[in-house]
Amino acid sequence: MSSNSTTDNLCAPDDHLCITKEHMQAVIIVPTLLLLGTLVTLLFLFLRRYCPEHRRSRATAPRSFGSSHGHTQRHSHRSHLQGIDAPPGLNALEHEELPMSVQQVQEDVRSAPPQTSTERHHNAFSQVSALPLSFSIKPNDEVSLYRASMDNRDVILRVLKEKESSSEKQHFLDFASFVSGLGRHPYLPELLGVVSVQSPVMMVMEELQHGDLLGFLWRCRQDSAGSESSWDMTEKRIHIMAGQVASALEYLHSQSCIHGNVGARSVLVGGDLTAKLWGLGSAYRRGTQPSSPGEFQDMDMKKWQAPEVLARGVVGPSSDVWSFGILLYEMVTLGDPPFAQIPTTELLQHLQRGKHLKRPATCSSSLFSIISSCCHWNRKQRLSIPEVINKLQAGEKSANGSTVLRAPEPIDIERYLREAGYGEAYNYAVL
Repeated sequence: MSSNSTTDNLCAPDDHLCITKEHMQAVIIVPTLLLLGTLVTLLFLFLRRYCPEHRRSRATAPRSFGSSHGHTQRHSHRSHLQGIDAPPGLNALEHEELPMSVQQVQEDVRSAPPQTSTERHHNAFSQVSALPLSFSIKPNDEVSLYRASMDNRDVILRVLKEKESSSEKQHFLDFASFVSGLGRHPYLPELLGVVSVQSPVMMVMEELQHGDLLGFLWRCRQDSAGSESSWDMTEKRIHIMAGQVASALEYLHSQSCIHGNVGARSVLVGGDLTAKLWGLGSAYRRGTQPSSPGEFQDMDMKKWQAPEVLARGVVGPSSDVWSFGILLYEMVTLGDPPFAQIPTTELLQHLQRGKHLKRPATCSSSLFSIISSCCHWNRKQRLSIPEVINKLQAGEKSANGSTVLRAPEPIDIERYLREAGYGEAYNYAVL
């Protein structure tokens, strides 16, 4: 007997409620269960496709080294990786585990450009030894310098002494942040790391084997029994090294940064005689400790400063150009102080009378013309840094590269400090 006939037998033809109850299972319950099952299946597929936990587990799954099929399958999807599956510098498919969480990867992707953390720890250094001073002057009471090895590389540790206050520590770390913020340049010493979590805090800088340029020039004064060495100074080498310092200055000026402390004491020399500009203490202090217009903190170095700086006027890139001219004078004289016979108290008046640096006997007319153009009283008539670079590059082609520059006598430290106009002297190497 069919279901229709059974229903008709049980229910009256006009009893609709009875007929509905009799067909409830077939018409309502079964379709409802089928619909719920479909929804659950769709939900499962959706979670499987888009759930972050699933993607993380898939990315961190160990590589199956025993299955060549699994390796081939991974490479077959390489071109489809996007987002956190393929963060810059890291291919998740070539690691057993991701070395960071998904959140960290996303943060690294957002940062531009991605950079390795500069944080270091004390156990990263070996063969630590104190760095001797270039000459005996009053050392910096806040910072000590050490030579060390890190990752098979020679480095210099600029260490803040532990007795310093929290404000001095913050000042030290702010300076490290300032140096890091300048970015990399081939003729600026590279900041390799900072120790900030543990005491003592320190900056880790690349080591330049010959140290500061001033000490290097003084060593070049030694005749070495008349023999020439690979680090003897010639006019051509002056053009090359000065061009490197000028390139660093041009970069700093493009970062709206006035150096304010250009001189041989602020240039470091590498083993291959590459010159790199350091001495950034003045630039940092000018940005963090505003003072009266044109006032420089390093007033011990007056003989390197432009007339407008001495007069506390407006300071600009042309002020660095003046100091760069003095640097050229130091290089060609192998470290003589500028305006040696003029007391610092009379220097501004001396310049106001139209006096200028005298041409050294070892200086060619072309090189001295660059010095004179940098040290012009009228700042508007001084060369710009790009013009300085062009003149140095042009002069390098014809500069004498065979005649070694010599000085008549070794340097006398006490006399130098007096003629250079140092007041309360400091260790320039740690600025």
